Amino acid sequence: QVQLVESGGGSVQAGGSLRLSCAVSGLSYCMGWFRQAPGKEREGVATTRTYSRSTFYADSVKGRFTISQDSAKNTLYLQMNSLKPEDTAMYYCAAGGGRYSACTESDEYIYWGQGTQVTVSS
Repeated sequence: QVQLVESGGGSVQAGGSLRLSCAVSGLSYCMGWFRQAPGKEREGVATTRTYSRSTFYADSVKGRFTISQDSAKNTLYLQMNSLKPEDTAMYYCAAGGGRYSACTESDEYIYWGQGTQVTVSS
């Protein structure tokens, strides 16, 4: 059982930055950040394969968001720059997958955090 606790959400004006953190109780092959806005489906924002450190980003956040891991602190981060109102959503940290997982789809993830709200105003 892997437990995940997110922090760092909040309200910011467009163009601003936030850094989300996710404290993780154990390692998984796949680690990622997903988001869900009201009335919309959950989408993958940024994911990483723990051992290869390969990353995936949604087209909508490429060049603005960066996912990273601090293995010593068992923490996953999402640095979000140049935030836009359309980035407003509940952001979830997730873990799961296996050795041959692509780590890009939500159904590959078993463990989920409780979510942290990000609100970007124009």
